[in-house]
This record gives sequence, C-alpha cells and structure tokens, in this order.
Amino acid sequence: MQTGTSTTRIGATIGVVCISFSAILVRAAQVSPSTAAFFRAVYAIPFLTAVWWWGRGRDHRDRKSRWIAAMAGLLLALDLTIWHHSIELIGAGLATVLANAQVVFVALAAWLVWRERPSMATLWIGPGVIAGLILVSGLGRDDAFGSNPTLGVILGAATGITYAGFLIVFRLATRRHDAPPAGALLDATIGAALGSLALGVVFGTISFVPTWPAHGWLVLLAVVSQVVGWLLIAVALPRLPALETSILLLIQPVAALLWARLFFAETMSWIQATGVVMVIAGVLAISTRGATVQRGVGDAGSLRPRRMT
Repeated sequence: MQTGTSTTRIGATIGVVCISFSAILVRAAQVSPSTAAFFRAVYAIPFLTAVWWWGRGRDHRDRKSRWIAAMAGLLLALDLTIWHHSIELIGAGLATVLANAQVVFVALAAWLVWRERPSMATLWIGPGVIAGLILVSGLGRDDAFGSNPTLGVILGAATGITYAGFLIVFRLATRRHDAPPAGALLDATIGAALGSLALGVVFGTISFVPTWPAHGWLVLLAVVSQVVGWLLIAVALPRLPALETSILLLIQPVAALLWARLFFAETMSWIQATGVVMVIAGVLAISTRGATVQRGVGDAGSLRPRRMT
C-alpha cells in the first residue's frame, strides 16, 4: 500500500512539473496566442486518441456527455488564448502565478451554480489573494516586470473566470461516469482546437504555416503539458489526501517562476514579489482548508480545483 502511495505521489509530482513548463514553452514558441492554443490542442489529439483507444472498453460515457466535454473545450480555448496574451504582457512566471488564483473564482462559481457556500477560509483569505493580484501589476511603477503588467494582470485574472466556466461544464460531462480520464480530455481537447481555430480566424491572429523551431516547442507543449501532465494529474491526484494534493500543486507556480528566471531572465519588482507571496500563500491556505463547504451535492463536493495548463 505504501509503495502504491509513493508511486502515485511520484506520478503527481511529475505531472505538476510537466504543467509548470506550459507558459515557458508558449513563450519559447514565439507565436500568437491563438496559434499556440490551436496547435497545442491539435498536436495533442493523436496522442490522446492513442491513450483513449487503448482503454476505450472502460469508457461508458454516452454521446451527450461527450458533447458536453467538447463544449467545455470551447471554454478552454478561450481560457488558453487569454492566458497566452497574459504571458506576452507580464511574462511566463507571473502569468502562471496569476492563473493559479482561479481557485477564488471557481469557489464563487460553485456558490452560484451548485449553491456550495464558500468556506470561511475563502471569505477571509480571498480578498488577500485579490490584493496580491493588484500588487503583481506593479502598481504602475517603472521597475515592474512586463511590457504591460496592468493589462497582463487583468487578463490573468480573466483566465480564472474562463477556467471556472470550463471546470463547471467539464464536471457536468464527467461527474456521472466512471471512465478513463483520457476520454473526456480528448473530447475537451478537440473542442479546444475548434474554439481556438474560430477565435484565430475571427480575429485574424492565427498562422497555419509550420515554422522551426516554433512548432517544435508547440509539439513539446502538447506532449508535455496537454497529454503527460494532465493525464498524470488526473490519475494521481484523486488518490492522494487533499492537503498533500494542494501542496503538490503549488509546485507549478513556484517552478514556473524558477524556469522563467533561468530561461528568460524574468525578474520582479519588490512589489510584484510581495504580490506573488500573497497569492501563493492565499491559494495554499484556501486549497488546504477547502474552497467551499459541502452540502451533499454529490461529486460537486469540497472544491479544490487547480489549474492544469
């Protein structure tokens, strides 16, 4: 039993480290936000299809559930596109920290949709997380990192709202079915590809011309983050205690800050660093104590959603 738990913990850690490279790989590709979102999904689809095909006999979802998962992917496309814009404006490290603050918005969404009352931790600490987001903007100071840190923070916070929408719809697609995670993830990824394509065409910001090394980075993004990272997390985290899960997932923003510093020399002003500490500490506190109070709403339960992008 102990060996199984250790293996699960190792798998979860590897998965979190994988997704910590998401923003780094997006920045390395140096393509438009919609292009990155589209090809991240497109390149992941063959790999996810192979994984799903291997375990398709255990996938008992009906057609309606699969369509709902694909609809969730449309929201994921919007989420990724906005987040990629945030990366351009405030850097890979800070954009990842901002995205992790979505736990506050998901708790609010759970309150509105499932009538799950926010926990006292969310009510007391949530405002501190929001204050941290404001500080990450640099308050207009010249030493703040980013080409437009204020807009970057606004878009980073917006990803929390779009991710909350994605999570709500995705849970509707999966909550009544015991199926391998690759199936729902495949359907959502197909939806994300179509949504990213639509956004890119409408705004004229997508490029279909493969270039090197940009598409090499995008293939790596698809395999490392969208396939390996998401699948490992989806399989491992439900088998671990909530406290351990919350602590493990904080590896993502901390590691992303480290990679951003090592690979792109991204630095922060002291005000932004203070905001980062407030956001990470607040998210940890909310996650470990539970974002919502359970009211017997089936699997809508105690909400500890974390970003997996």
